[in-house]
Amino acid sequence: MKPNSKLITIHNNLELIKHFLDEVVLQPRINALNWSKITKQTASIKIGYPGQHLASLITGVQGERTGARGNDLVDRSEVKSCSRIDQLDSCNDCNAPVSRLETSCPECGSTNISRKNDSKWLFGVRDESELNVLLHEVQRVLLLIADYPYFEASDYDTLRFQSFEIWPESERHHHFCEIMTNYYQKIYLEHKKLNPNKTPAPKNFWPYQYQFYMCNPILTFLCIVKNANSAPVIDFQEYVEPDRDRSVLPSILMPPDILTENEFDLILSSATQEQLNAMLQPSLREAIDINKIKLLPLKQKRNAFAGIDENLRKYLPLRETDRIAVAKSIYTRRKRAP
Repeated sequence: MKPNSKLITIHNNLELIKHFLDEVVLQPRINALNWSKITKQTASIKIGYPGQHLASLITGVQGERTGARGNDLVDRSEVKSCSRIDQLDSCNDCNAPVSRLETSCPECGSTNISRKNDSKWLFGVRDESELNVLLHEVQRVLLLIADYPYFEASDYDTLRFQSFEIWPESERHHHFCEIMTNYYQKIYLEHKKLNPNKTPAPKNFWPYQYQFYMCNPILTFLCIVKNANSAPVIDFQEYVEPDRDRSVLPSILMPPDILTENEFDLILSSATQEQLNAMLQPSLREAIDINKIKLLPLKQKRNAFAGIDENLRKYLPLRETDRIAVAKSIYTRRKRAP
């Protein structure tokens, strides 16, 4: 999980990232927001190819100049990007489209607006060779996301840009391989049997949900942009140097609220007191033991933990991943992401 330093040819990265975000993403977005007031067209950021530029600046690794037909980076990294910024919302009363910065429906005047926050990463695996490339030839998967850190507070003037890494051939990330294999074997191929002339939808990989955290993604870049709709101010909060060994870095914590009662019980019955202490809230580490935690209601169990780290996630199953009907029932586009 250590990047090839010989292929890291872009330096002064944070300064370049700052200029790139300002010139290619933020200022054009402000211009689009201003024009959208006149045209009533979306100002949504399309982050596909800009995401690949950003990936190169974060990792210091150049692209292969092949667009969508080769490796995204010369070190065999795969780049996936998604943006939850300026998604098109809808009116809950009349179903009319509503832009992100509109406070009421332009059709009926209702303020009962459904705010969308459901963009995700897409993985297309259409045959055995594509699956093999993703799991055994791709060195790492870079997951880039642009979103609102304070979405639930309806703050659309603060943006967040992040990059996570998954290394498919590392044991730490074996759940990623399992998820993609399950998708191909149990969803894609089954759909092809039912309708050979139709190409099934790609794998939806959802940010901030259970499967995402189970893959142990490593955060390598995080910046917050304040006053994004008028006078952007970029604040870098996390940055991992391009040549640093990722194997010594922790993955992000899973929020305790994601776990069910049964999953908490599984952790509490399997983990050691030392492993639990590492994640318990500091005030509880000496005051409560495993048996007492087991007796707590689910809400209090969740409140007792600061997060669920890799050590505790080892005791958890992946949940159901082989029936597309289950995924659809959980991830509906009409609902906000948790």
